Amino acid sequence: MEQHESTDIGEFREQIRQFLRDNLPADMAYRGQNGFLSSREDALGWQKILAMKGWSVPHWPVEYGGPGWSAVERYVFDEECYLAGAPLVNTGGVALLAPVIYTFGSEEQKQRFLPDIREGNVFWVQGFSEPGAGSDLASLRTTAVRDGDDYIINGQKIWTSFALYGDWNFVLVRTDPAAKKQAGISFILLDLKTPGVTIRPIETLEGSHHLAEVFYDNVRVPAKNLVGEENKGWDYTKFLLFSERTFYGAEAPALKRYLSKAKRYAMQQSLNGRPLIEEPVFASRLAELEIEVMALDTSVNRVIAHGTFDRNGGSAIGSILKVRGTELHQKLCDLLVDIIGDYGAYFYPDSNEKPEYRALLHPGPSYAPGLTGELLYRRASSIYGGANEVQRNIISKSLFRF
Repeated sequence: MEQHESTDIGEFREQIRQFLRDNLPADMAYRGQNGFLSSREDALGWQKILAMKGWSVPHWPVEYGGPGWSAVERYVFDEECYLAGAPLVNTGGVALLAPVIYTFGSEEQKQRFLPDIREGNVFWVQGFSEPGAGSDLASLRTTAVRDGDDYIINGQKIWTSFALYGDWNFVLVRTDPAAKKQAGISFILLDLKTPGVTIRPIETLEGSHHLAEVFYDNVRVPAKNLVGEENKGWDYTKFLLFSERTFYGAEAPALKRYLSKAKRYAMQQSLNGRPLIEEPVFASRLAELEIEVMALDTSVNRVIAHGTFDRNGGSAIGSILKVRGTELHQKLCDLLVDIIGDYGAYFYPDSNEKPEYRALLHPGPSYAPGLTGELLYRRASSIYGGANEVQRNIISKSLFRF
């Protein structure tokens, strides 16, 4: 199924494709196409390659180093990078933290932190969820107590993505325990090498360690690392989470990559003496998922073109796209594993977890490694970024006033 686009966008798309052909390292592309999570080296390495072209922060304003692309051009760039198998850059820094800093941060913070994020010199991780404060994030209990020119932080975060890769941490803390829970939260930037920080990896279903617990034991952080105003962190968090749920929750370009892979692999796999893609039941299932992906992609493009406001759903838009996007991620990963049949039950170790795995030979087709791991990883997609059950509550309250 194809969508028509203007000549200008078509030319821009071809420019991006040519750049990817010329500059995306083949080994990075292989790992990306096979669904392995980006390593620190791949994420920052690709960021540096993009920075040399001036494309490392496509969503940033020009004054902070963005290329000045339109919303549609940015979306096309993301889509082509996904389809080519490019590694994800440090999303925590580039897409989540940076907009908070250049919107609410001080001039000193902008000068200090934004260049290193743009150039791929520093890996940032998010410190939000806690035991007992995941989907109900405002119940967080990690505290920051002012002590002269510093804050003293104590508490624990959990499910911190890529914490083992991290250099810096943007963390939500409670600075006013007497205030209403949303009103007493602040947003602080923290060097993970600071004494008192302990990172404990969590092994996930697919056998990797991209998640971790982070403990803060009397961690002293300069007060100048507070973003915006004290006790206003919840406002900055809502700003951040809307972007995460709208564009990174749906991840429509990634869904297109899944579709492309499913078609390609189904042409190579056979059933009853003919290509799997010609089997009627499978073809029907694939067509149904393609229609759903194109519908979601159209919805994302409509948001890009027209923005969000109360009449078209307002704050519920991000939640709607997040729910639909994550459900489709899971369905398509199920499909990809079904395509490889019995090989879906074989454990293929993550080549980014231990680079020595890259030299190992495995049974099954060359594209089998990574598929089952991604399926297991995507089981969590309906939880991270705010559980889908919570998103449905947000939708009902926003649209139906329940």
